[in-house]
Amino acid sequence: MKLKKTATGSITYCEQTPQEIEVTWFGVDFWRGHSAVTGSSKGRYTTWFVDASKLDPTQQQWVLRHYYRGGLIEKVSRDQYFFTSLKNTRAVAELTLLENLYQQGFPVPKPIAANVERNGLWYRADLIIERVDGAEDLVARLSKTAMTTEQWQSLGQCIARFHHHGVYHADLNAKNILITADKFYLIDFDRGEIRSPKANWQRANLDRLLRSFRKELAKLPQLAFTEADWQHLHRAYHSALASK
Repeated sequence: MKLKKTATGSITYCEQTPQEIEVTWFGVDFWRGHSAVTGSSKGRYTTWFVDASKLDPTQQQWVLRHYYRGGLIEKVSRDQYFFTSLKNTRAVAELTLLENLYQQGFPVPKPIAANVERNGLWYRADLIIERVDGAEDLVARLSKTAMTTEQWQSLGQCIARFHHHGVYHADLNAKNILITADKFYLIDFDRGEIRSPKANWQRANLDRLLRSFRKELAKLPQLAFTEADWQHLHRAYHSALASK
């Protein structure tokens, strides 16, 4: 992992990224100027998709994400966080975790770079990851078509692999799971961490995922999700853990 300090006072951590990356690369206006914005994903805030190959032919599609606060604190500070150390900033912590998981072969997006801009006791941050080719989140997929029993089982086994290795996902929900033609990926590891797999946090993590499916079903009655689907996932999850 490389560290680059810029003239503006920001710190950029890079992993497998062109050496000449600049702070401007973390903003969508830079990519608009190169006609390289390929799409976006709108949640509470917008995440941007850009074609990095227009600047470097060795790169692919990237995802740009700025860190925003949620909950009541958002009304006080929209995107500023208290600075304690670089390694504890949201962006560097997530990039480090992603790099660790990616190098071990876990199904996560390839980490690219993190940007931290410090202003006294506070900082703002951004993250760049590689876009998973041909993927869509589970809500998007299930709003159009159902998954097979084997796919639900495969998802349960995928989550079990993360949990067996102590990988805690702070926001495990249906939109933070991507599906391709043959694989599931977990995304958005903000506030994620490695925990002891014996600490009994896994059940709460699974319960959070189940609540998210039920919440999405309440909003989208056509969503192809049933309690039977969940049981396929749940049984495969526990079977996978028992065999490890």
